[in-house]
Amino acid sequence: MNDAAQSTVRPPIPLVVLGGYLGAGKTTLLNHVLSMAGQRRVAVLVNDFGDINIDAALIRERTDDVINLENGCICCSIGGRLVDALVKISARPERPELLIIEASGVSDPVKIAQIGLLDRAFRLYGIIVAVDAERIGATLLDPYVGDIVRRQIGGATALVLTKTDLVTEQEKITATEAVLALATTSILLESVNGQIPPALIFDASVVPRHRAAGLGVTTGGASNRHLDICSFSFRSDFPLDSKKLRAALRNLSATLLRAKGIVWLGHDASPQELHVVGGRILITPFAGHAAAESTIVLIGRFTDEDERAIKRCLEGTQALN
Repeated sequence: MNDAAQSTVRPPIPLVVLGGYLGAGKTTLLNHVLSMAGQRRVAVLVNDFGDINIDAALIRERTDDVINLENGCICCSIGGRLVDALVKISARPERPELLIIEASGVSDPVKIAQIGLLDRAFRLYGIIVAVDAERIGATLLDPYVGDIVRRQIGGATALVLTKTDLVTEQEKITATEAVLALATTSILLESVNGQIPPALIFDASVVPRHRAAGLGVTTGGASNRHLDICSFSFRSDFPLDSKKLRAALRNLSATLLRAKGIVWLGHDASPQELHVVGGRILITPFAGHAAAESTIVLIGRFTDEDERAIKRCLEGTQALN
């Protein structure tokens, strides 16, 4: 690709889907996220039931860039309107730096993410699902809504246990164990009044692992542990094997929030752009200029031992001569 063509390429818009059953605290979480946005341009697409989108009205207290989709499940009855809204957002002369879709309580956030990714103008950054610590036990047992809640939890790349100040320590532990038994991720954070670490949303808030501050979280069992959402980098002067790299990254899905990088694969004459979130791996030709080495930044929940093990695993993905 020549320099003129490169200059017309617009980077994809990061997309975060915020899900969770009715009353789980999604709007409270979203308003807290918007309060941390600073000067970032954040657009919010909100789905609610009824002719008046109450969530959108509440969110407008934080940002003017709110798009309404009323009356129904965002991933079925109004799917066409969602696509239309996304096309309009991607066509803006000045695109948002982040798009957050707040799904209705009965929506499957994975399906919403899939609709969003039909347009290459967007790149999935995460599916964050709020879970009500006070009511999750009863909700999972409900014959009418239990199945959708299980799908919401199972599709999340990160989970947020809300209203933990309203339950006892034992009730919190029970709720955590129930959630983690259904989850494909081990990234579970507690939240009171919608407070979550900005690193779940904004990459700029991620710090190197050894400098990360502890974040309170219950990860099951009888004790509370601290969870660091942090990052580290892997570099290689040697080309990487695509199949080995994909296999290694899939094995990290439980502790990996997302990964991104520029990599050289096999004997390719040009670098490739790598993005990983929720077990989904996207490798596409990189349109810009890149250094001769492969570089991958990994963001998630990592200990010292995790970092060493992951680097060893990635070193094993080097292509054979």
